[in-house]
Amino acid sequence: MYEAADQGWRVRPARMSTATVTRTAQRLAEHALTHGLDTVRVVFHGGEPLLAGVAGLEQAILAFEEAAPPGVRMELAVQTNGTLLTEPFLALFRRHGVRVGVSLDGDRDANDRHRRHADGRSSYEKAVAGVERLREPVNRAIYGGLLCTVDLANDPIGTYEALLAHRPPRIDFLLPHGNWVHPPPGLAPRAGTPYADWLITIFDRWYATPAVETEIRILDSIMSLLLGGPAGTEMLGLGPPSAVVVESDGTLEGNDALKVTDDGAATGLSVYTHALDDLLVHPAIAAARRGLDGLGPQCRACPVVAVCGGGLHAHRYAAGGGFDHPSVYCDDLFALITHVRSRLAADLLALGA
Repeated sequence: MYEAADQGWRVRPARMSTATVTRTAQRLAEHALTHGLDTVRVVFHGGEPLLAGVAGLEQAILAFEEAAPPGVRMELAVQTNGTLLTEPFLALFRRHGVRVGVSLDGDRDANDRHRRHADGRSSYEKAVAGVERLREPVNRAIYGGLLCTVDLANDPIGTYEALLAHRPPRIDFLLPHGNWVHPPPGLAPRAGTPYADWLITIFDRWYATPAVETEIRILDSIMSLLLGGPAGTEMLGLGPPSAVVVESDGTLEGNDALKVTDDGAATGLSVYTHALDDLLVHPAIAAARRGLDGLGPQCRACPVVAVCGGGLHAHRYAAGGGFDHPSVYCDDLFALITHVRSRLAADLLALGA
């Protein structure tokens, strides 16, 4: 978020106030009642959410738990870089059943490319120490998994093996945010499919293993969609986005990937003045909820559109402000999906399915 086109963070508070947390919890409870939801999910994100301290996070957790209407379950999670993940935080998360995801990009060299301390020191040892605490039996139930942003400079198998060594229940490989105006690193028109190639290398290693080593969200989602099931990520499928963002000042936004679209995340809405339903009908957000009808003609005619879904909405942005373009990752998504489809089809054919 600090390097994206939208630099709105510069005028927002570094920490969300108690009043904003409380109002957000009330808005979420209101939304659950309006739509008859039995479960909603809250992710404490950042920045680095553990900088709020144990007391600050406990206050936030309690705000959501206390606001939950009868019969509505609040699933709480936190996404952290792991460097502050000490026993006081873990004890808090155990008490409240908060799932913990750690952002880790592989081994020391891979992780230190982008996740150093502000003064340039490596953060790897502290991050790994946090992950190792999560692996302890007492914490296993709250170990949510590892999040890794794909970096083409890192070896895919080396990255996967380094992450797998921490025995995560799930690995979430994220494509770097970008679009046609601000392309992702290493991606150029008609220059092959480097991100697909990177992920295909991991898929072939992962898929060929007889025992399930870990879930990989993007790969599990592709296989699920190919077989008629749901997606587990907003990056794929034709379903509507399932998350909104509340900034530290209470501003309501859609997927935070929109920050790469030249202030495309701005809505002018706030938890202090608007319900969550107001955000869902805001033009900047509603456009991402139209499924197949919200895609351009090239996407609608694509044979893998039911799986790709046009890719993440923010990744379709092009000059002039339009989103009716294919994803900047179009060729990569097509190559990855068709590769997975061919492997599944071969196996189903061998089984006589």
